[in-house]
Amino acid sequence: MSVIQDASPLSGGLWTPVCPYADLLPERGAAALVGTCQVAVFRTFHGDLYAVGNRDPFSGACVMSRGIVGTRNGEPTVASPMHKQVFSLVTGVCLDDPAKAVPTYPIRVTDGTVEVSVA
Repeated sequence: MSVIQDASPLSGGLWTPVCPYADLLPERGAAALVGTCQVAVFRTFHGDLYAVGNRDPFSGACVMSRGIVGTRNGEPTVASPMHKQVFSLVTGVCLDDPAKAVPTYPIRVTDGTVEVSVA
């Protein structure tokens, strides 16, 4: 069984169903609209889930879900498809320019459905 982790501490907010867990391809992102927030959802090869803001803070384009998933020093990351800056999927901080970051959101699986909270 896969280990599912929250990308950030639980906020106590409402959870929004995004998709079935089985529909997320490992190391590929998916975009979802959660409330009014565009969210990029990622599943790693190990089965861990992460949710970050879909807007690239460098270009302003909503493209993070199309980024390249990888690791840096053991930390799961996504590289923006625009200018290739690398962001931590755990903290959202840009590893190439720590002054920039994308928001992270709590994510979980309930009865096989991926849920994200943006509250």
